Amino acid sequence: MKKALILPLTFILLKISFSQYSFPSLDSINSRNLLKTVEYLSSKELYGRLSGSVGYYKAADFFAKEFLSLGLKQISNKSYFQKFLIEYNEIKKAEFYLITNNVKKEYKLAKDFICRGFTGSGKIIADVVFCGYGISEPALGYDDYCNVDVNGKVVLVFKQQPDWLLDPNFKWNPSLRNKAYTAFNKGAVAILFVPKPNAPEKQKPIGSVMDGEGIQLNNFPMLQIDYSVADELMEANREKTLSDLQSEIDKYRKPLSKNLNSKVEINVDAEYSYHRTTMNVIGMLEGTDEDLKDEYIIICAHLDHVGGQAGKIYFPGANDNASGSAAVLELARIFANSEEKIKRSILFVLFSNEETGLQGARYFVDNPVVPLKNIVAVLNMDCIASGDSIRVGNGLSSPELWRIAKTLDSLYTKSMVEDTWSGGGADLTPFFEKGINGLYFVTTNGYQHLHLTTDKPETLNSSLYEKVVKLVYLIASYIANN
Repeated sequence: MKKALILPLTFILLKISFSQYSFPSLDSINSRNLLKTVEYLSSKELYGRLSGSVGYYKAADFFAKEFLSLGLKQISNKSYFQKFLIEYNEIKKAEFYLITNNVKKEYKLAKDFICRGFTGSGKIIADVVFCGYGISEPALGYDDYCNVDVNGKVVLVFKQQPDWLLDPNFKWNPSLRNKAYTAFNKGAVAILFVPKPNAPEKQKPIGSVMDGEGIQLNNFPMLQIDYSVADELMEANREKTLSDLQSEIDKYRKPLSKNLNSKVEINVDAEYSYHRTTMNVIGMLEGTDEDLKDEYIIICAHLDHVGGQAGKIYFPGANDNASGSAAVLELARIFANSEEKIKRSILFVLFSNEETGLQGARYFVDNPVVPLKNIVAVLNMDCIASGDSIRVGNGLSSPELWRIAKTLDSLYTKSMVEDTWSGGGADLTPFFEKGINGLYFVTTNGYQHLHLTTDKPETLNSSLYEKVVKLVYLIASYIANN
């Protein structure tokens, strides 16, 4: 009985405490200001904000100038930039054709196919061979390349892994780069990825630089194709559909690799750099309390997205994550311009390279600009402007913060769902791994345009967006002063 009574009583006491607390800048937050920043960040000028690109540098400079105008303190080597090195790939040309009886059918970039972020270059005309999941692990009892010749061929494989080969005890690298390297070692000249056709949700060709660990193959094109394209590649070998092949492979756990009797032309030009400079952007609003100003709240989001391809398309990333980045700036403006003087200090941080695997956040925690032990809370926002309600993650790992969020939502924003999880989430994860408390703000049902060319400002839910930012302000304001 005690356990049943404690949480409601805590909730009631928190409500009483918060109802007596003043949040003077709450009404200053409005979606018009937020969307103005989102429109710039998702504009063609910034070309998808790929980390290391001119567009990303422009976005970072924009935030640095805004931070300077607000009087935020520079704490990373007397700069707003925390620089580090990454790998970078610029896709300058991307063409893909089906050849039937010497007639070429051109496939459309973004609609029919997309280049993987770390594709290599090449001009290729070759037959296509289906190789299941693209796995060659004889020691695990499974090899899609057994008894099939892919030398000089283009390999078609499922993008994801089979559920039955995800045993964490197996030491193998499931990254797309490793799949490409496996095909390359077998003599293939390019690889085509198609999402599993039997997955609950059908995935369109998406822009992505999450190719994982592995060797960069500069002369080996890597494309993701649409289901309809895969069906056309299989047209000459129609006894089984792509869905049939996945079902049988999964059921019997045996390869069904085969030549598809189809031919394609691939023409990709990509310029790869092993080392390219990028940066996190950091500004600090110093607290006013002598005892508390050396404790820090971090309000953060990732600034990067996945860029563009061939000068023809770009991925605006309005929701992912211009929305979170614009919110960081708006909250910096609110706190910097408010008559409310905060006791604890606040770091406003834009991370780079979330899209390649949380590299910016990991660099931050491995090279902290303030002592990690002095960080009392991290409030991370990612994809917060589309959908229908607010999800606050990591609540099971930071239950006290989550109860504060839930109580404030019940009093003001009234949009937060009960669902939460443990272990961080996106850029919050490296902080969780260091034992730092934090919350991860996202929305429900908001991924319809994720990593697509349609992720534009006009698709956003402005009223929900405003509520998320207000909730983060309420939490940050309360923690900063209590």
